[in-house]
Amino acid sequence: MKNVKILGTGCANCRNTLALVEQVAKEKGVEIQLEKVEDLPSIMGFGVMSTPGVVIDGVVVHAGGVPAKSKVDSWF
Repeated sequence: MKNVKILGTGCANCRNTLALVEQVAKEKGVEIQLEKVEDLPSIMGFGVMSTPGVVIDGVVVHAGGVPAKSKVDSWF
């Protein structure tokens, strides 16, 4: 199981990123533990200054804008 955090304050791009990650994980049959992090100090603690950010198993894999579906595919 992968631990996935979506970093963002709740903007449309953050919600779209969360939905995309959920969709791709489900399509690929990958079990994930998904967490939405909206607390700004916590987001900045990951070194992410541009949201949405995506953290998988403690590693920032994306920051700023909705990632392409092909990029999300490569994470799983």
